[in-house]
Amino acid sequence: MTAKIFIDGEVGTTGLQIRNRLAGRDDIALIQLDEANRKDVGARQAALQEADIAILCLPDAASIEAVKLADGKTRFIDASTAHRVHPDWVFGFPEMTEGQRQQIENAQFVTNPGCYSTGAIALLRPLQEAGFLPADFRACINAVSGYTGGGKQMIAEFEGDTGSDYFVYGLQQMHKHLPEIVRFCDLHEQPVFVPSVGNFAQGMAVQVPLHLATLAGTADIASLHSVLSTHYAGQANIQVRAQDTVPDRINPQAHNGSNTLEITLAGDAKTGRIVLLAVLDNLGKGASGAAVQNLNLMLGKPENTGL
Repeated sequence: MTAKIFIDGEVGTTGLQIRNRLAGRDDIALIQLDEANRKDVGARQAALQEADIAILCLPDAASIEAVKLADGKTRFIDASTAHRVHPDWVFGFPEMTEGQRQQIENAQFVTNPGCYSTGAIALLRPLQEAGFLPADFRACINAVSGYTGGGKQMIAEFEGDTGSDYFVYGLQQMHKHLPEIVRFCDLHEQPVFVPSVGNFAQGMAVQVPLHLATLAGTADIASLHSVLSTHYAGQANIQVRAQDTVPDRINPQAHNGSNTLEITLAGDAKTGRIVLLAVLDNLGKGASGAAVQNLNLMLGKPENTGL
């Protein structure tokens, strides 16, 4: 049976990439509104109620409104921040933990993870489950993203005649991705999070530097690598780099255009100073690719269909 899919906000960066990934699929019928009706509440409500699954690529307030406009039967994937830690919504990170994929398959409400939090959770959640993160663990997370993550205004800023080259932001430690990182890594202390934006369109590198001495149990590079490798064994979209292939440089654009997230663990075994790194496409596994992966699971399709 052909599933009816409505992308509410399809003209934005994430919405356009989702639409492109779904184009040409014969198992999906896209419900589309013309320019005159794209922001019309009545037209949107009709589309939301007609859809089997609606994908929300909207600001938070508009996403909350969209759910209210539906008749209660529509299933949702929300790419905004609005429902990331809502108890009635399933967190759309299939590889996060055992059983997460099945929850997504059966859910009415699925919330896409944020791009930064996808990388941070991918690095920290396996260590938390393995018992390496003590109750008082204080994470430090650094990250750089391509400028498309900031939407149309930031794209214009970087691609304009007087465009930016690089900046660090979120200095007040109130970044919107922090609540989901705290919740889904079961952190008792708020991380220090230092995001930045580089002069490249897509791509992302998330880094967690740490001292092995701050971890619980007997931790070394080999044991942490083993935990990460075991956690993601058999996962098509998450790769853990072999220790003997760690390069001198990490390129945040290495997996652009894909739904791949690659994990690297590197450091100095003698002094116990290490860094965990996750590289992903901020518009792929960090946004549109994750939405399509979740959509496939909700439709009972192979999860990498169209990816």
